[in-house]
This record gives sequence, C-alpha cells and structure tokens, in this order.
Amino acid sequence: MNLQLLRLLADGSFHSGAQLCEQLGVSRTTVWNQVREMQAYGVEINSVRGRGYHITGGMDLLDEEHLRAQLEALGVLDHLDLLDLSVISESTNLSAQRASSTGHQRSLFVAEYQSGGRGRRGRTWASPLGANLYFSLSWPFSGGVASLEGLSLAVGVALKRALAALHVEGVELKWPNDLLLDGRKLGGVLIEVGGDLSGDCSAVIGVGLNVAMPESAQLQIDQPWSDLTGRLPKGLTRSDLLAVVAKYLIEMLQQFGQSGFAGLQQEWETAHAFQNRPVKLILGDSRIDGLCLGVDRTGALRLKTADGEQLFQGGEISMRAN
Repeated sequence: MNLQLLRLLADGSFHSGAQLCEQLGVSRTTVWNQVREMQAYGVEINSVRGRGYHITGGMDLLDEEHLRAQLEALGVLDHLDLLDLSVISESTNLSAQRASSTGHQRSLFVAEYQSGGRGRRGRTWASPLGANLYFSLSWPFSGGVASLEGLSLAVGVALKRALAALHVEGVELKWPNDLLLDGRKLGGVLIEVGGDLSGDCSAVIGVGLNVAMPESAQLQIDQPWSDLTGRLPKGLTRSDLLAVVAKYLIEMLQQFGQSGFAGLQQEWETAHAFQNRPVKLILGDSRIDGLCLGVDRTGALRLKTADGEQLFQGGEISMRAN
C-alpha cells in the first residue's frame, strides 16, 4: 500500500489524478490501482469526474512522531522497550508475542489494519483501516501464570478509567472481556499468556476499540456495536486517545502486579452491565440460567442458579442478558 498516497488523501480534500501523479511520480494507472487497493482495505475513497479523488470527512491516521511525544509527556515511554506502529499487520498480538520471545518484555504494537485480527473464542475482529484502535502490549509478571487470573477484567477497568478521563460517559463492562456503550459492544480484550506456571511469565494484552467505524465495515460485525464518534473531546486524535489509554493501562498493570484482581474487584462490579441481573451462559450446546452476583477475587463469574451459587472461569463461555 502506498502510504504517501493515503496521507495525501487523508486531508479530505479533492486531489486530481494529475496532481497525485506529479506528487508521487507515478502514472495515472498506478494511482488508480493504488486507490483500488486502499478501497479493498476498507478506505472509503470516492472519485468525482473533473475533481479527482477524496475521502469524505478525511482520515485521522496515527502519527508515530506525535504518539511518541504524547507517550513521553504522559510518562509512558519510559516503561516501554519497544514501540512499533505499522500500517498493515497480520495481528498485533502475534507481533508482540514474537517480540517478547526475542527479549522485548514491554512492547507496544499498533496497527492501522489487521489482516488476521482475532477476538475471543477464535472470532474474527473487524479491523477497517485507519478507523479504530488495534494494539497489543506485552508485559512481564513474576508470580506465575496463576497470578494472572482476572487480568482481562482488570484491563476492562483500565480502559473504562481512560475513557472516563476523556469525559466519555456510560461505558460498562461485560464479563469477561468486553466494553459496552449504550448496551452495544465498544471494544474487546484478548489476552494470551506464556511462561512458567509458578515463576516468570508474560502476558500479551490485545485491545480493539471502536473509534469511528465506517459504514463499509458494518456487514462484518455480527452483533450490536457502538463507537466513539461524537463522544471524544474536539480535536482529540486517535494518537492522543491511544496515548491516554496506554497510560491508564500501564498504571493498572503496575497495580495488578502488586495486588492482583482483588484490588479491582469492587470497581469492576460497579461497572458491570449485568450486575444483579438475570443472565444466561452459553457453553457450547449447553445453557445455564441464573442471577449474576458479580465475580470473586480471581475474576470468576458468580452465578446464582436453581442448584445454588456456581463459579465460572472465562474461556469458551458467552454471557447474555436473559
């Protein structure tokens, strides 16, 4: 993909084919082919005879230089040993895992587009180019894999804190790893862990956050969704948003490393969309009905059923309102 062409069109203005050819030093056929390639990645580029190409409303592309400056100003950059921003990535989680295996214990991978973005239970995560946030943060822990129980819930708390700091109200959490806004999915978390069961280990925390979902991507989503369009402070860029989210996420990881999920349990339950509500759990072909009592100190779901209270850990379980 021609990043220079994408940046030229990102301003939302019309650019004639002749202008683009001159600026890029290529032929009109090459420009046309590159435009088609970007459209295939979900970029909504229009062509108007006599005026040229443009992206309606423009695009807020991530700016690595600005992102680094913001991360440094917020005291985040000192906690990272690697920051990688790419236009196209197979999966930021995979990139972070590879970096972790080569000694980068605290790495932040960000992409404008993921060709193989994944959600929980192996689902595909819709990743239109230049629209939302897709990033993964690797982080080391010393208490063994068992000490990471409840981490996906804790990440949800951090994301809600970050959005609250930006005056985004109404964000709720859904067990075990979703963010909701107005009852619709705003974001999700995918955590993959590796290392020793009782010693040094690491977690790769993948986050997808809907910022400005284009209409062309809506057919890829199989559930009600929401985004942050019209919710963020005026002039705040996606780079600014990412820097703030990273700040609150790292602050939470430091807290989690000291007290685990137990120190965040009450805050999570306060934000839980289904707290003290009837729900149904889907486990493969099975269904369990009950009243959601919240979670325990490890992040396991507490469900009051006809057979008494039961605990459920995350995994291949889906929870829905009953």
